[in-house]
Amino acid sequence: VQLQASGGGLVQPGGSLRLSCVVSERIFKEYTIGWFRLAPGKEREGVSSYSFWDNSKIYADSVKGRFTISKDTAENTVYLQMNNLKPEDTALYYCAAKRRRVILSSRLSPYAYGYWGEGTEVTVSS
Repeated sequence: VQLQASGGGLVQPGGSLRLSCVVSERIFKEYTIGWFRLAPGKEREGVSSYSFWDNSKIYADSVKGRFTISKDTAENTVYLQMNNLKPEDTALYYCAAKRRRVILSSRLSPYAYGYWGEGTEVTVSS
């Protein structure tokens, strides 16, 4: 399975970006897709996750109310809409996949995922 993340860029504080994660195979019901980010000097952080089993979504506290995860099953794509971006959102963003259900408590843990795509860089700066 291959994942391709795109949509990053340079944006001013308060701006928006939409990241896309395209999966190379048909996304089936057991799939879980997660978005993670890695900022300089920080540990990898789970941002959001989508479970195709029950269509449930979770978010890190740092992005709740600003980021929205969604999917287009027909296009094998998961999106991350990022609004009201802040300088602290600057990071390399990755999407990851697990071809099985992931328990809720583990969905923002990178260790729960077996497939990773290349990152897309997001820079929030004036």
